[in-house]
Amino acid sequence: MSWVPTIALFFVAWLAVFAQTQFPPVARALGMVPGLIPALLVYAALTTHLAVVGGLAVFAALSLDSLSASRLGVSLAPMFTVVFVIHTRQHLILRDQLYAQFWLGLGAGLFVPLATLALLSLGQVPPISGAATIWHLLLSALTNGLMCPAFFRIFDALRNTFDYQPVTESSFRPDRQIKRGRN
Repeated sequence: MSWVPTIALFFVAWLAVFAQTQFPPVARALGMVPGLIPALLVYAALTTHLAVVGGLAVFAALSLDSLSASRLGVSLAPMFTVVFVIHTRQHLILRDQLYAQFWLGLGAGLFVPLATLALLSLGQVPPISGAATIWHLLLSALTNGLMCPAFFRIFDALRNTFDYQPVTESSFRPDRQIKRGRN
């Protein structure tokens, strides 16, 4: 197993966090910057080990919280919940189907901001929410739903490029001749 796809996951998570917090033109055009971390976490939960998935969730959540105005660690529980639930049920999920990837990305893109908003509302100063919050949640969910199949294509191509492909071997030896019939 090559470490290149795993390192690329963490690098893309870092780029997604940076892009989510540092691009004002996109924020002005859409009224918000959609986060791509939940779609990336869905891919990681379905394809990698639990240690990598947990590390990616912790890294992405702490990176996002350190660059945003929210409290440090508030998005850790929603992100880790998503990856843990998907990873424990990965044998039941149709990983290679586009519609399953879309709906998983959409669900994760809706759950993570809603759960983070719920955790922020438990604090002393409640977050500002209103009619625009619904638009932000729907746009974030749709963006994650559309990006999840793209992440599957990109990272599967990267994994096929850098990982060893299994060799199929026949149960028959090539130096043996099978004679049929009577002698």
